[in-house]
Amino acid sequence: MHIVLTIAGSDCSGGAGVQADLKTMAAHGVYGMSVITALTAQNTTGVSGIWETAPECVSAQLDAVFSDIQPQAVKVGMICSKEGISVVSGKLKEYNVKNLVIDPVMVSTSGDRLMQAQAMAQAKKRLYPLASVLTPNIQEAEALSACMVKDKSSMQRAAKTIYHSFGCATLCKGGHLSDVSDDLLYDGEQFYWFEGKQVKTENTHGTGCTLSSAIACGLAAGLSLVDAVQRAKDYVTGALLDGLNLGRGNGPLNHAYRMKS
Repeated sequence: MHIVLTIAGSDCSGGAGVQADLKTMAAHGVYGMSVITALTAQNTTGVSGIWETAPECVSAQLDAVFSDIQPQAVKVGMICSKEGISVVSGKLKEYNVKNLVIDPVMVSTSGDRLMQAQAMAQAKKRLYPLASVLTPNIQEAEALSACMVKDKSSMQRAAKTIYHSFGCATLCKGGHLSDVSDDLLYDGEQFYWFEGKQVKTENTHGTGCTLSSAIACGLAAGLSLVDAVQRAKDYVTGALLDGLNLGRGNGPLNHAYRMKS
């Protein structure tokens, strides 16, 4: 049994965050564990409240997991504050975590800000350099690279800048490009393009969480980063194409689409 840990916030509506991560892990046949960094009140229309988990509670959760069941890969998602970043990065270093996939969550699908400005500065300094791969969307890639991303050429510049800033592979997600949904992986030596047609749907809540978790599942299973990304992209595309339509806003994708009888 392959084992993956998610360190992220809770989405009570089930489409993103820890709930999406654990659904993704179950769909990939791995044993999923979770450390909750925040509780949110949110649904498909937006985020109405965020309550950060106390840093000492996050620390205790991490110790409980790593002292007993060692994960083969770890996914990190939403962490709100500077204090939370400090605790998580310190524990990841203490336990010498490998196969670390970080989704630099800044803003929700509905446009709500999920990370404080001071937390961003701390993440750049202490957390992102620990990653095996960062998975920013276009907005996040722009924030991390200070490059405007409008096309494939500018995606390459941004990915290269992020790599040299943090020393980790970077997957720039192209879901917000105008006509295609091509993703770009840069590992410091080579660019890898993962082509994809845009799925015409507004129901994209939790796609970033799902992709990063699926990549972690692939790495835990021993896949190369390139193969893990390709498998994860195929999974997310299928979950979008399934056409689940829940809620009054940006609905979730169907994590269990492969399990239909």
